[in-house]
Amino acid sequence: MNQLSGKVALVTGASAGLGAATARLFAERGATVFGIARDAERMAEVFADIPGGSYSSVDVTSPAACAQAVSDCVATFGRLDVLANIAGFHKMRHTVTMTDDDWAMDLSVNLNGPFYLCRAALPHLLETGGNIVNVASIAGVEGEVYSAGYCAAKHGLIGLTRALAIEFTKEKVRVNAICPGGMPTAQSTEFEAPENADWDLIMRIASPRGFMETEDVAKTIAFLASDDAAAIHGAVYRVDNGKGAG
Repeated sequence: MNQLSGKVALVTGASAGLGAATARLFAERGATVFGIARDAERMAEVFADIPGGSYSSVDVTSPAACAQAVSDCVATFGRLDVLANIAGFHKMRHTVTMTDDDWAMDLSVNLNGPFYLCRAALPHLLETGGNIVNVASIAGVEGEVYSAGYCAAKHGLIGLTRALAIEFTKEKVRVNAICPGGMPTAQSTEFEAPENADWDLIMRIASPRGFMETEDVAKTIAFLASDDAAAIHGAVYRVDNGKGAG
């Protein structure tokens, strides 16, 4: 399966979880992968299995660092065809005890970072007829308890996706988003509930069918990044193991 053959893909959050699974799958399907994340040591482990790939330690909350990452990718591989915005941050907190820094962190990682990367990548994607896949969350299409900042950011990321899709309707570039449900990543399985949390509300987050595998969600990202999805632009896909069916 070489749907991504010849494409250069920049994957954020590539050191673990869905980002790592996507980087590996992109490479399996023929793409040349440039990964970014803060943890260079963990990325080295991931990219040991990705022949021809490259990576860089990047803080996506920094506009300058995001712009440099895109420049480094293009300088290394000569082009950019796919931007997969996967890096994310989620920590549950009671809204009334959230600090300004808590709120800022949610928006900085989950919304500002993708914007900075889209802004830097779009001139190159317009040249190649490339595409963007933004990874939002089911929290971007519905509420989620103790997650006001995260929900606001992920709703915003969907809004950004749709705004870009409209702005670039007449161009070859495509912009889409997916909204994953729960996966067995550290962010989902090792979270700390706020003090005096209502577990009945927390458990509403999960699908009755349980967690999905990161590899299964990565397949949707790979499809949207491929030419098989040439007619898909401005779409928002729920990939939630049936949570939204009821």
